[in-house]
Amino acid sequence: MTAQTTATTSSARTAPADTYAPYSPAETEAHWYDFWVKHALFKPESHPNFPERTPFVITMPPPNVTGGLHNGHTLFVTLEDVMIRWHRMLGDPSLWVPGRDHAGIAGQLVVERDLKAKGIDRHDLGREKFLDQMWEWMETYGLQIQKQLRKLGASADWSRDMFTMDPHHVRAVRTAFVHLFDKGLIYRGHRIANWCKDCQTVLSDLEVDYKEVHGQLTYVRYPIVEGDDQWITVATTRPETILGDVGVAVNPNDTRYQQLIGKHVRIPHVNRIGVIVADDVVDPEFGTGAVKITPAHDPTDFEIAQRHNLPAINVMNLDGTMNEAAGAYAGLTTQEARKRLVQELEQHGQLVKQEPYTHSVGHCHRSGTVIEPLLLDQWYLRIKPLADPAIQVVRDGSIRIIPERFARVYYNWMENIRDWCISRQLWWGHRIPVYYCDAPGCSRQWASVDEPVRCPECGSAEFHQDPVVLDTWFSSGLWPFSTLGWPDETPDLRMFYPTSVMETGHDILFFWVARMIMFGLEFTGQIPFHTVYLHGLIRAEGGVKMSKTKGNVQDPLELIAEYGTDALRLGVAIGITPGNDFTLTPTILDARRDFVNKLWNIGRFVMAGTTAEQRRGALQPAVPSADAALVERWIASRLASVTTEVTRLLGEFNFGEAGRVIHDFLWDEVADWYLEAFKFLSRTGKADGALLARVFEKTLRLLHPYAPFVTEELWQRLTTGTANRPISIMLAEWPRAADTHDPSAEAEWDDIRALTRATRTLRHEYHIEPSSSVAASILARTPSAAAFWRANADLLGALPGTRLGPIQVVESASGAPPELAARSIGAVAGGAELLIPAEGLFDVQTELTRTRTDLADADKQVKRLENLLGGEFTRKAPPETVERERERLNEQRERLEALERRHETLTRLAGGGSLE
Repeated sequence: MTAQTTATTSSARTAPADTYAPYSPAETEAHWYDFWVKHALFKPESHPNFPERTPFVITMPPPNVTGGLHNGHTLFVTLEDVMIRWHRMLGDPSLWVPGRDHAGIAGQLVVERDLKAKGIDRHDLGREKFLDQMWEWMETYGLQIQKQLRKLGASADWSRDMFTMDPHHVRAVRTAFVHLFDKGLIYRGHRIANWCKDCQTVLSDLEVDYKEVHGQLTYVRYPIVEGDDQWITVATTRPETILGDVGVAVNPNDTRYQQLIGKHVRIPHVNRIGVIVADDVVDPEFGTGAVKITPAHDPTDFEIAQRHNLPAINVMNLDGTMNEAAGAYAGLTTQEARKRLVQELEQHGQLVKQEPYTHSVGHCHRSGTVIEPLLLDQWYLRIKPLADPAIQVVRDGSIRIIPERFARVYYNWMENIRDWCISRQLWWGHRIPVYYCDAPGCSRQWASVDEPVRCPECGSAEFHQDPVVLDTWFSSGLWPFSTLGWPDETPDLRMFYPTSVMETGHDILFFWVARMIMFGLEFTGQIPFHTVYLHGLIRAEGGVKMSKTKGNVQDPLELIAEYGTDALRLGVAIGITPGNDFTLTPTILDARRDFVNKLWNIGRFVMAGTTAEQRRGALQPAVPSADAALVERWIASRLASVTTEVTRLLGEFNFGEAGRVIHDFLWDEVADWYLEAFKFLSRTGKADGALLARVFEKTLRLLHPYAPFVTEELWQRLTTGTANRPISIMLAEWPRAADTHDPSAEAEWDDIRALTRATRTLRHEYHIEPSSSVAASILARTPSAAAFWRANADLLGALPGTRLGPIQVVESASGAPPELAARSIGAVAGGAELLIPAEGLFDVQTELTRTRTDLADADKQVKRLENLLGGEFTRKAPPETVERERERLNEQRERLEALERRHETLTRLAGGGSLE
């Protein structure tokens, strides 16, 4: 059903121009979000072009239901909403599918911690009651997340809201698993896995963070069985794993050990006999060039053992303590066993030495605990057959990754991809749909989409399901198409898949994006999306990463309460670049709030400066009349240029720059120049109010994707009474650049701006009283220039900060008359020279003394910075610090030059110099 798309008199909250109250974000935001939802404007079916036009589709990266959203989520919400709102205005029926992720390990850990704080252990509750607690948590925080998304202005279709543990999604996950299982790509393997003793589960390689750790390299003698008093010395960072050693490996090309290959060693403390093997993987430069082989506790050692048919001996429990195979060390933690074993090696004369050693150690991505590589039975997905097609669709351009540098990172990872361990020893998540028959004499194992009733082989009703669950990223990998109805062939899947853009953080390119591409191709035969846009991370002040543990994460609702949603959205969007981190500071948010208030005040001005009749034409193209003033021709030309540029930038996914262009146009051109000139024209009866309304209306449309609430409010007020007006600005057509490009008007107005700025600078430099009006002369070198400045002299004198009058325009090709120049201060700008008689404006001697003091200070600063940058500083200081000091040097040099010019002028005025 299509919603009403033409406005009625009840759709706007109107107010007379003189009753405009100060802007109230909270009231405005609540009203308009409810209005949008009431009229179903977020549904693609509500768009007037549905279903004729190709839709624009984004599936929202589902936030983890581990707690509420934080500042970092504000970025993805803003960028995706900018795209969705822009495409709606372009005429594309647009769908943004919202949802939440059950979060697997992270979800279980946060609920476990919550229960532990109440003195409850999950094992005491049991699996079913613990899952009840999980669902309560998910319900509470799921509602909180949806509330936060709404407050952020997310124009998502809530009728299609999804959760990764919804019944439909559960069926999709089971269908995908069974497909891969039946295809032989999912298998159970006895391999080294990453084990987190705190989370009590295995982790994929991507869930392991490697950190530099300052440890020790321990050198140990292993006796050679075949020779008296012969030893081979190995170096290890983990002495406690000696208890699981089965031999020693050397490089076959290492001449030091060639005569020992094939001989045997006695493993210290356990008296186990191990063999010395040759393997190319051994680095002769590490330690002594001989390494111990511990197949059950090191992935490289496991592969060596596989190649040489060596056994694997596990000496650790899942809780991180040593097991019975460790003999006398059983029950000790790994650290305790390490300390004790080193002491005993020393007592027995087998410890050669220990030396400091920094190496990379795997830590759990969630808990930060050191990972223990353990030999375990786990479920794996043979990923290479899925990775090859996923590489090709990026290489051939079917999928574009922005920024492009991440495509190279993607290729590198995908080309070296290893089988994915997909099982997790958790209770919360998608339980693996594999079943085992318990009937005597039957050992059938099978996978099933539906809950089975009997064993398919023997017919017994006695069977059990595998207790482990799937890696969260397995279910998330189905997100672009499971949210649209897959595995069923639904109307949504036919209409909206493949989706248009996947926007997410660069830190989960491999965790999530790569897997969505692989799964999309495997299960649908199509790419899941056409473009991948990777944003950077929002960092706290000082560039520190936001973290709950550091206490520098804020609830977006707190920031919204202080700054308003539009200011927050503008704060995270303006100036960002794809894939690069950026810092969000109170200073930035203050500036964006000031901008929203500025916009509101512009709206008040426009309403007061135009008639109802003029505003009724606000939706018409912003084309100046035939007798339009220069500034009106200029602003129409600039609006056309800005519209073209913003449209181009948004099409290139350059959201930060597009936002900056709109911001600067509104503040620097509309507010600072056009409106000020409009005031002057109004006093002379020459202002075109209809053009003002049209320019402002188009600018509101340009800004709407970034600041939806304040633009909706102002647009509704401005366009009330307009015929055939859309019900909302979000359904208004995206502005098209009118044929109003006027290079001559832009050049001429630039001259006026340049001379205005020069006038303001003169008044500031010579401390001329702001309230005093001063006479001036403009020297023009050609008749046409003189005519131009005579036509615009009154305007120049009326612009803020100039207060010039009367203004005399002097035409002279040879320069300023000597008698005028000798007694004036002046500046050259805009193709003209401005001269202001100095007599009576300021005390020359006072200004001369002040200037000499400033000149000495500037000279001192320049010399100090030149000395600093000419020494060791540039080699030792961080590059950004050096660059900052170079910028300061340039600023001080410019200041010095300006002061020298002022000193010359003042000296002349004091009678101590001449013009020549």
